[in-house]
Amino acid sequence: MMRYVRAAATAAAAATLGLAPAAHAQEDPTKPNAQGDVSVTVYNGGPSLVQDVRQLNLPAGVSRQEFPDVSAQIMPQTVSFSSADTGIVEQNFDYDLLSPSALMDKAVGQTVTIIRTNPATGAETRERAKVLAVNGGVVMRIGERIEILRDDGQPVRVVFDKIPPNLRAKPTLSVTLDSARGGTRPATLAYLTNGLGWSADYVSLYDEAKGTIDVQGWVTLTNRTGTTFENADTLLVAGTPQLVQSGNYRPGYPPPPPPRAPVRSAGTETADRDQLGDFYLYPLKERTTIANAQTKQVSFLDVRQVPARKAYEYRVGWLGSSADPQSFASVIKFSSSRDGGLGDALPAGTVRFYMRDARGDPQFIGESAIPHTPMGSSLALATGDAFDVKVQYTVEKRERLSSSKWRTTMRYVLTNARNQPVTADLQQTGLYGETRIVEESLASTRVSADTVEWRVPVPANGEAVVTATFETKY
Repeated sequence: MMRYVRAAATAAAAATLGLAPAAHAQEDPTKPNAQGDVSVTVYNGGPSLVQDVRQLNLPAGVSRQEFPDVSAQIMPQTVSFSSADTGIVEQNFDYDLLSPSALMDKAVGQTVTIIRTNPATGAETRERAKVLAVNGGVVMRIGERIEILRDDGQPVRVVFDKIPPNLRAKPTLSVTLDSARGGTRPATLAYLTNGLGWSADYVSLYDEAKGTIDVQGWVTLTNRTGTTFENADTLLVAGTPQLVQSGNYRPGYPPPPPPRAPVRSAGTETADRDQLGDFYLYPLKERTTIANAQTKQVSFLDVRQVPARKAYEYRVGWLGSSADPQSFASVIKFSSSRDGGLGDALPAGTVRFYMRDARGDPQFIGESAIPHTPMGSSLALATGDAFDVKVQYTVEKRERLSSSKWRTTMRYVLTNARNQPVTADLQQTGLYGETRIVEESLASTRVSADTVEWRVPVPANGEAVVTATFETKY
């Protein structure tokens, strides 16, 4: 029953916006965008920077100037204004936007007109009503009676006398200026805003027979600021500037590390791109309109026939047993180096892999996230769990050698149901402190402080067994 507040307010807005005198000249939402020469710097983490150069006709002395079409998520404390011979006295951001519900909320204590239409005759009756409350419904005083507007299917409209002065059709920044001289001159408005962001998306076609991948990199730009930025000079920054958190900030637990680090070794090559401090820049070649509530994609990487290979990887946690066989991860390995790789720094994003089926059609086989990755890095991206390559690991023996030393013998059984042999990279992690391998059936390689790896050949339609004995002190 109380839902009528939204329907009544919608009808009221439609009925009155064209009739009531506008509180501000800029309030007409049909007017063209008031922005000037706009530049937008978008970070893929944190707020973005908007710089808007407008031509202002300023009188000498103190005057109030309004800037519609700023971001609805503007951070007012970051606003800067510059114009020759002009200083700021005061600034206000009016973010309470005109909407049916906002009109009704602002009408509390005010008098409006209720128009009822007789559905049989079409005759209209008008009554003046004072809005008493809109808490879950509209409560009005009409003459000597109190009435609640109901969504009962009867044609009823609410007509407002005027638009409240603090409601705006567009997000508007008002600035009180003190100008030493009159005349038209450029004025630069700059501010930080939330609601703009971008990420990188990569489409990779893997050719197992050739051992190559083709990679297209796309910038996916999103705008949720509530404002369209027209014909903007757009610069994308790959990086996350540090931000000061508010006093109410309470850090939570950090997310757990991924089971397999996608970047196996960080590159040492400098990409052929402009930089801003320690960030890489990805400018859009042409000016573009970034519409509100829009996702826009722009290509920034297109490379073919990059060497790549498929591998199988599994990481065993601490020295324990698995109840059931576990699938190896199917991993595609490649490089971002200039020679024999993608040849570029890679902003953080999602890499989606495709592979051609027997008919030659590309099919999706999995995706993996990457962090900001310097050029020259080695990457190993998991695409999913292997159907046919598995491992089951068991503690064969665990004995206590002393009050602080243990000896554990592990047995790893790898199986391969494919009709081709594979080499599986089996890792044992959790080897902290003074843990050491005293015996192993296949030579391992230390890949990190707490991890060793065996590269295990597994025959087609067969199995392979690895055993290892560890001594642990704790």
